[in-house]
Amino acid sequence: RLELELSRAKDSLESQAQSARQAEELAVQRATSELRTQCVALEGQLAQRDSQRNELEARYREKLNEAQKSQEEIVRIKDDEIERLKDYRLRLTVKMTGESLEQHCQQEFNRWRSQDPSSFKNIYFEKDNEAVEGTKGDFVYRETDDEGNELLSIMFEMKNEELGSTNKKTNESHLAKLDRDRQKKGCEYAVLVSMLELDSDYYNQGIVDMSYRYPKMYVVRPQFFLLIIALLRNAAQKSQDLRLQIAQMRSEQIDITNFEDALDDFQDKFGRNVELANKKFNTAVEEIDKTITHLQKVKENLLGSQNNLRLADEKASKLTIKRLTKNSPMLAERFRELDDNKG
Repeated sequence: RLELELSRAKDSLESQAQSARQAEELAVQRATSELRTQCVALEGQLAQRDSQRNELEARYREKLNEAQKSQEEIVRIKDDEIERLKDYRLRLTVKMTGESLEQHCQQEFNRWRSQDPSSFKNIYFEKDNEAVEGTKGDFVYRETDDEGNELLSIMFEMKNEELGSTNKKTNESHLAKLDRDRQKKGCEYAVLVSMLELDSDYYNQGIVDMSYRYPKMYVVRPQFFLLIIALLRNAAQKSQDLRLQIAQMRSEQIDITNFEDALDDFQDKFGRNVELANKKFNTAVEEIDKTITHLQKVKENLLGSQNNLRLADEKASKLTIKRLTKNSPMLAERFRELDDNKG
């Protein structure tokens, strides 16, 4: 019997152990299945992120390539532009050197004059062929009015050099001679038309005023040759208009003097009249103030008199025989007797 119970107990324990093992295996399977599901989900998310990252990297590389190509294109365009400008400057300089800058400026001026000949009828622009004290300029510009009065005069000097020249000169080195030539020929202005110092930003601005060194002097690039003439012509025309106005005023000086005398006389008399009127006005105001003060006093006196009359009337209305004889018994007796006799 004992063996039977032990056998039963052993079978029961084995059955419980089997159940426990099955439950544990089931729990492990469930846990493993959940972990596998989570791993699959994480792997999917990682794959999606990798795909997004690869896509972003591809877009970035594409934009970077586009930017690099665009930058390279800009650099190429700028290089082409620089080469084009260099080539243009070289051809321009060679052209002007071949035909001479002087000839170029003369042709430009003649072309400009041909467009409106009537506006240039009193203008002289020719080579300066007359040497004074061994020197001369390149061109002289003179302009007069219809009466022959000079409006504008300019001494021009044209300077050029080849790009490959080793004897480089500066604009500054020509200014002193140009100023002397201007004075010798009696010109008002001096202009240096220059292709020197082509790399100078100072002179490449176009028109450079050099009057701080020499009076009424300018340095210009050839493309501003006609512009400087136009600017100086406009200034001369305005000066001429002012001179004509001054001359007209001088011719009318007598009338102006008479007008000024009449104006001064009027202002003097008017000023005296205003001064007298002002004094009389102040006097009248003072008199009015005095009258107002006097009337105020009269008013106060009248008011005081009226008050006294009122008091007198009140006193008179209150006056009786009884009150008059109050302190005089004999007089009161006499009045009573008179009243009795009347009765």
